[in-house]
Amino acid sequence: MAARIERVVTSGQFSLDGGTWDVDNNVWLVGDDHEVIVIDAAHDADAIAEAVGDRRLAGIVCTHAHNDHIGAAPALAERTGAVIWLHRDDLPLWRQTHPDRDPDAWLADGQVIEAAGADLTVLHTPGHAPGAVCLYDPGLGAVFTGDTLFQGGPGATGRSFSHFPTIIDSIRDRLLTLPAGTKVLTGHGDTTTVGAEAPHLDEWIARGH
Repeated sequence: MAARIERVVTSGQFSLDGGTWDVDNNVWLVGDDHEVIVIDAAHDADAIAEAVGDRRLAGIVCTHAHNDHIGAAPALAERTGAVIWLHRDDLPLWRQTHPDRDPDAWLADGQVIEAAGADLTVLHTPGHAPGAVCLYDPGLGAVFTGDTLFQGGPGATGRSFSHFPTIIDSIRDRLLTLPAGTKVLTGHGDTTTVGAEAPHLDEWIARGH
C-alpha cells in the first residue's frame, strides 16, 4: 500500500527571545493504514495521537527545535514508544523547551527515513535554525519544509539562532533544485510548489529579511 500524507492543524504559542505569539502549526503524518511517521509534534499530543489512531508510530521527526514544533513530542513519544529525531545542531534550542529530555536519535544530511512505503530524505537546511531540516520524498512528489520555505518566501530569520544569508543558501541550493512540481508542505499556512516559489528568489534577497 502506497504511503499517503495527512495534515493535522494544532494551535498554541511560539516563544523565543522573550516574546510569545499565537500560532497554528501543520503537523504532517506520512504513512499507510498500519504505520505512520509524524513530522513536527506541535502543541497537542492528544490531537496527534487521535490522528495516528491504532497505527504504529514509527518516528517523530522534528524539522527544527522551536518550541511550537516540538512541544508535544515527548508526550507523544511516551504514549506511543516512538523515537524522536532531531538534527544535533538544534539541541541548544531543544533544551530551552525540554531541558530534562533529549531527543532519541540524530538526523543527518542525506539520511533516509523509511516507513510505510515512504522514503524521506533528510536535507539539512540551516538558516531559520541551525539544525533545520527538510524531508524530501520523490515518490510522493513532496518536500516537508518546516519553517525554511513558505508560500511567499523564506522562514523568519530575525531571532536568535537564525541567519538570513544562510537560509537563502539553503533554499537556493537544496530546495529550488528539486523538480518544479514538488509540493512544498510547510510548517504553517498553505501548501505551495517549488515551481511557484523559485522565480521569487531574487525578490527575497532584495528584501533581505
